Amino acid sequence: MNNKLWQSLVNAWKLPDLRTKVLFTAAMLAIYRFGDHVPVPGVDTAAVAKFIASSNQGVLGFLNLFSGGALGRLALFALGIMPYITASIIMQLLTVVIPKLEDLAKEGEQGQKEITKYTRWLTVALSFVQAIGYVVLFKSEGILPSVSIWRSSLIVAGLVTGAVVVMWLGELITARGIGNGMSIIIFISIVSRIPGGAAKLFTMSIITIILFLLIALAVVVGVVWITTGERRVPVQYAKRVVGRRMMGGTSTFIPLKVNMAGVIPVIFASSIMMIVPTFAQFFGTGGVAGWFNKTFGPTTFLYIIGEAILIIIFTYFYTAVTFNPIDQADNLKKYGGFIPGVRPGRPTAEYLDRILTRLTLPGALFLASLAVLPWIMSRFLNVPFYFGGTSLLIVVGVALDTMRQMEAQLLMRHYEGFLK
Repeated sequence: MNNKLWQSLVNAWKLPDLRTKVLFTAAMLAIYRFGDHVPVPGVDTAAVAKFIASSNQGVLGFLNLFSGGALGRLALFALGIMPYITASIIMQLLTVVIPKLEDLAKEGEQGQKEITKYTRWLTVALSFVQAIGYVVLFKSEGILPSVSIWRSSLIVAGLVTGAVVVMWLGELITARGIGNGMSIIIFISIVSRIPGGAAKLFTMSIITIILFLLIALAVVVGVVWITTGERRVPVQYAKRVVGRRMMGGTSTFIPLKVNMAGVIPVIFASSIMMIVPTFAQFFGTGGVAGWFNKTFGPTTFLYIIGEAILIIIFTYFYTAVTFNPIDQADNLKKYGGFIPGVRPGRPTAEYLDRILTRLTLPGALFLASLAVLPWIMSRFLNVPFYFGGTSLLIVVGVALDTMRQMEAQLLMRHYEGFLK
């Protein structure tokens, strides 16, 4: 397996276009990491880092994780990709309820361009509100005690510009690189925090370290198993005469994955759950905001349960978006295909929908169980840093998706892939 993997990577490097995509993705990520270390002007980065460190298990600690530590330095890219993700979620939900947006979604590439334009403007608006919130928060905490209105405007402009640049980098990776740009940026942000977390790991007892590593290994195995698991629905194509040739008569299958939505439900649920605690944090760490953070913060039981429920909902929602049983049944009927024992047309659509609904349930429950993992780790193992099953799921899931894309490129050029 290892020899096959390395040989596939060597083959991938030999392909000029694939090598260009990999190098382009690496260049965009290098720019992103550089922006994570460039602070906005007029800020005491030491005071910001100290304040964020004190909130390591709170809302700001969670946001700092997904920004790759940029929030702890109040860097240009401190807002990260989260405003763009939140805007994408809102637009996808509005597409379902607003007929005009639904019509645009059905217009193909041109309609998608319009929706993308609206998403970008919404990202700018959300970034502006969030940047103002950070300035208000840091002023209330005494980190920016003597900042004038012009200096505050400069900080807000820097943060909003950074968020727009991150959005642009993500779209460039999706269009010209390897993998989904949004997921890749979150992936590199989480991975960049691993060395610091590993250093804190050695402050725990030997038994706790062993239990932690065993749980992490079990999560990785479970994520790979669920992500690659699928049910193959057999399909038979009837023989037909096209011109002078006999076509059809072959057998194939429709692969229905256990987790067809991938890591998107986890990213969407985390973004939605962070909206209210984030805005509550902007009003300070005491009073109602402090109570709200203690009751509904990222490490509280209510937050974890809410995130788990949203993950289940988004798993079914995104699965319905990516796989339409009616369209699949119509395509089978159009090309003379049928599922043995099932009549073509509507019965086939109902059969596929029934299988997909039952198949998605274990995948959704598994993703939701990963959301509960941080709460268990913090309560019973007393882990001194934020460890989330959702973070591990994103890392493993994005890695697998990226490898699949590379494998697809290899198979198109008659190379044997490395995933089975």
